[in-house]
Amino acid sequence: METDCSTPRPAAAGTAPAALPAGTRLLHIGPHKTGTTSIQGALFAAKDAMVPHGVVFPARSRHPMEAALAVCARPGMMGDTEPTEGHWRQLTELVRATGRRTSVISSEFFADAPDDETIARIADDLGRNRVHVLVTLRPLARIMPSQWQQYVQNGLRMGYEEWLDHMLRKAPYERPNPSFWRRHRHDRLVERWSRVVGPENITVAVVDDRDRDGLMRTFEALLGLPGGLLVPVPDTANRSLTLAETEMLRRLNTEFRGNSLPDELYSKLVRNGAVMHMKNTCRPAPDDARIVTPQWALEAAAGIGAEMSGRITTMGVRVLGNPALLSAPPPAASPDARQGKAPDALAIAPEVAAQALYGVLAVAAEVPLRPSAVRTVHQTPSGELVRVLGHRALRRLRRT
Repeated sequence: METDCSTPRPAAAGTAPAALPAGTRLLHIGPHKTGTTSIQGALFAAKDAMVPHGVVFPARSRHPMEAALAVCARPGMMGDTEPTEGHWRQLTELVRATGRRTSVISSEFFADAPDDETIARIADDLGRNRVHVLVTLRPLARIMPSQWQQYVQNGLRMGYEEWLDHMLRKAPYERPNPSFWRRHRHDRLVERWSRVVGPENITVAVVDDRDRDGLMRTFEALLGLPGGLLVPVPDTANRSLTLAETEMLRRLNTEFRGNSLPDELYSKLVRNGAVMHMKNTCRPAPDDARIVTPQWALEAAAGIGAEMSGRITTMGVRVLGNPALLSAPPPAASPDARQGKAPDALAIAPEVAAQALYGVLAVAAEVPLRPSAVRTVHQTPSGELVRVLGHRALRRLRRT
């Protein structure tokens, strides 16, 4: 007989939420840019410490991204290995192996589930009568710049203000990234999952960015863990890019596409080479220009946030935190004149450029290079040189 996972009573104002019943399979579906990486790192780091408290983290990595992508029929990141059904089967087998204990699964890519049938399959494969869905939310105004630069890290070539124009002003608001509103029209996200698993099996947690440990405490309370067990794990590789870094990458994306280089090369040399090394070794300076959202977009985001929070609070789901944060007035623009610089006027620090270039070289150096016997580099036209070197590097990486 399965463990009873009936819905707990809502927590009183100002108190910690009641723990979910023992044996619950807590499914955290994000969406993106709501503290997912931070909580995944904390859960994975504490996986052994949680076991004595009856809680299991049934994944072999911090983030079972491939499994979530596979069940949602989503492609991998640009140039990465395609997710397969085997990734999803492996995760569900690990979940079933937890037996009657409480378990927690977290991936923001579950928010990309395309239809009710997919959501139903996820719930059924994980044990529908034991699944409780957790949705974490932040204001759109804080999500938009972070999500844009993440799209740039996956090959986007569109500038921030043009991207905002498409997302907020140009119906049907699907180009160039149809996944954005699939993830971040939060009322519809909650509604889709509520329709399948029932509102009594959904908790919505509004993240307050002023409370740095609030999300950790929420997970501890829901899982019945002692306070302070979950702690953030430093992850420089997940930091957001500065405006200059993002613009450098965006223009590299334009050159990459213009020379018809293969996506696999982008994954290995750019995202996992240049960008990863740059983020790991370079900390943004206090005076670096940040990605600034124009006032019209902030006001539009606040309006959408008000509409979304109003709908969510009427759906019968449990809401933790203050829904009013989702429609909070836009923050005042920074007085720092450098943040108002046009992209063409930005300058990237030599150290950042050097570390990005080194990241490419470090990946390429994993395979020994052989000199060309046909002609020298200075005899080759630049366009042809880029294409030839790109394809050669890709062949070497594949052999490796």
